[in-house]
Amino acid sequence: MALLVLGLAIFIAMHSIRVVAAPWREAQIERFGMPAWRGFFALFSILGLVFIVRGYALARRYPVPVWLPPFGMVHVTALLTAIAFVMIAAACVPGNHIKRALGQPFMSGVALWAFAHLLANGTLHAIVLFAALLVWALLKLRADRRRDREVGVVYAQGTLARDALVVVIGLVAWDLFAFWLHGMLIGVRPLG
Repeated sequence: MALLVLGLAIFIAMHSIRVVAAPWREAQIERFGMPAWRGFFALFSILGLVFIVRGYALARRYPVPVWLPPFGMVHVTALLTAIAFVMIAAACVPGNHIKRALGQPFMSGVALWAFAHLLANGTLHAIVLFAALLVWALLKLRADRRRDREVGVVYAQGTLARDALVVVIGLVAWDLFAFWLHGMLIGVRPLG
């Protein structure tokens, strides 16, 4: 569990620098340049992610049950994660109604994804992972929305064609992950 917590701390810290230490971040970018900053950011983000994955895998060997998810919760989780994937796709496709409505669809999608996984997982290591990511995503979402308001960000009007593209991309990505990659990468096939 310690490796999981360390990985979460590194990953969340790296992805929170802009929120909690923006002047320091800008000073480092000015001092070393954007390519060096991006390399530093990528290196530590990947390190945190590797620790999370490895720590989670190790913790799964000796699970500590906290609660038993109700029957059928896997279906609720599947629906919510499908919506989360669409929200995340909306962040990557310009000119869609979802991005305009949510403002920060990527972090909204991460928060929904984490919440959905909390519903279907009752072990201590799962609760630590998904609760930490949920709290971080909600705090980052709040900070990002505040920053958008301060600088006057206005998202482009959406089109139905872009909305359809977002939904297709999100659902195809969800389908690939839920039915194939989740089992291969995580070791659990949530939908059989």
